[in-house]
Amino acid sequence: MTQIREVTDIPTPPIPMGIFEKYLTVWVVICIVMGIGLGHLLPHTFQLIGRLNIAQVNIPIGLLIWVMIIPMLVKVDFQALHHLRQHVRGIGVTLFVNWLVKPFSMALLGWLFIRHLFAPLLPADQIDSYIAGLILLAAAPCTAMVFVWSKLTNGDPLFTLSQVALNDSIMVVAFAPLVGLLLGISAITVPWDTLMTSVVLYIVIPVVLAQLWRRWLMAQDITVFDATMSTVGPWSITALLATLVMLFAFQGSALLKQPLIIALLAVPILIQVLFNSALAYGLNRMLGEKHNIACPSALIGASNFFELAVATAISLFGFHSGAALATVVGVLVEVPVMLLVVRIVNASKPWYEHQVAPCVGTKT
Repeated sequence: MTQIREVTDIPTPPIPMGIFEKYLTVWVVICIVMGIGLGHLLPHTFQLIGRLNIAQVNIPIGLLIWVMIIPMLVKVDFQALHHLRQHVRGIGVTLFVNWLVKPFSMALLGWLFIRHLFAPLLPADQIDSYIAGLILLAAAPCTAMVFVWSKLTNGDPLFTLSQVALNDSIMVVAFAPLVGLLLGISAITVPWDTLMTSVVLYIVIPVVLAQLWRRWLMAQDITVFDATMSTVGPWSITALLATLVMLFAFQGSALLKQPLIIALLAVPILIQVLFNSALAYGLNRMLGEKHNIACPSALIGASNFFELAVATAISLFGFHSGAALATVVGVLVEVPVMLLVVRIVNASKPWYEHQVAPCVGTKT
């Protein structure tokens, strides 16, 4: 029988991030340097890796993506969905920002910055691909890292779990249509067969495998589950870093010619994170939700499931594409920017919880 942990309202001290998560940006920078160096030293090796494809899916990258995604999805308990009615307003804000604001606002920011303001500074043949990568990044709501951000703000763990489970359920059916719609609006050709293959490979199958694994672990004992999660936790980040080394081995020559590209791609991503987190945070306050609900709601609205975005970008557009690079820039800025958002929501708790004292009486 599955054992369920008791969730209480007693605040617990924030749990610090592990070394991989805390210094993710540093690891990404190291991977950039390693990838560019290895791509220069071993060009034929990486060309061989790039040719190991089946149905437009690169086998080494596909395996790494599964190692990235599945351990994260094992943590998601879809049974938590029946708790949604306890915080309808917070869940409503989460869904509104994640599915109706974030993807469309990113498409708008991509159009504004990449197609117009920064266009003279970018390779003309990659403009569409950069925008596509940004759209893929915004269309994939955060799955794993949001648990870390929520802990750092003393967010309600049950609410965090519920909104992640709901987002993942929606993502199975909505990711492909949403990406197709936004790419179409942006006048980018939609390879529907490849897109659907990516959804099956990187969402449906990992979700099924992860939930089967989760049920088996929980049937053993909760301590077995915790021990396994502790063991496989670093797998996801390690696989992500290995993928980034390979990506930059292919992207290296282009980046050395135009290093400004990364900074330019980071601008719409930064704006999107700050805008969406502020919007979700403010809406929760306006609707009267508690601070420990508003925090995870704002944080999931700002962060992205970048592992899925990287995998889909590679499948749709290839290693050398601007789309793959744009999603990697999302990985690069994720941790420092989200830590900034965490500091802001923690520091603003007194403001969030402050209410004007009602009038006790009036003179007539």
